[in-house]
Amino acid sequence: MIRISGAESATFIIKNACPYTIWPAALTGAGSQPSTTGFELASQAEHNIEIPPPWSGRIWARTFCTDVCLTGECGKGGGPCAGAGGNLPVTLVEFTLNGDGGKDFYDVSNVDGFNLPVSIVPEAQCPSTSCGVDINAECPAELAVYNQNGHAIGCRSACTAFNTPQDCCTGEYNSPTVCQHSKYSNFFEQKCPQAYSYAYDDKTSTFTCPTGPNYKVTFCP
Repeated sequence: MIRISGAESATFIIKNACPYTIWPAALTGAGSQPSTTGFELASQAEHNIEIPPPWSGRIWARTFCTDVCLTGECGKGGGPCAGAGGNLPVTLVEFTLNGDGGKDFYDVSNVDGFNLPVSIVPEAQCPSTSCGVDINAECPAELAVYNQNGHAIGCRSACTAFNTPQDCCTGEYNSPTVCQHSKYSNFFEQKCPQAYSYAYDDKTSTFTCPTGPNYKVTFCP
């Protein structure tokens, strides 16, 4: 159990349902810092993180960690991330606790690519969301990231692969009316319709809940 003093905390129950060890990590955008930003989690194990609202940030899982992690690396191998985000591609779960209107906002995002399936289940009468399929095996070759054995271990988004304004919704494309789905974001959308597939996927991918519940985040649900 990780505890942070202060306001009443939301508990994030992090579960590893993958058949191998993973290394979850967290990055705070605003609010209190967790007492750890990265840890090892064996297959079928759970670990709780308590964070008091208001808070916004992201959680992801690193894979294949020794001195470095092959996906989601944040500068410390499998250890704490110390304020660094994960190297791409990586599947993100994103939260804002006690945001506008006293609500929590949460989503699963493939905007930075994909490395593991993941789900978010509130412990309240609020909607769950997920990207529950393993995209890596079907990832287009031009987006795929491979290990030394030629096995796909991640799938980049078009933005992270090509870094164009059209794919990243930047510059003259920085508007939902101009930046639309591409064949690559459609690939992610078809595989994981609840998850963000590109920057302006808000209508189908952001979920809300009255502030207060705990959340279970499961990798490989």
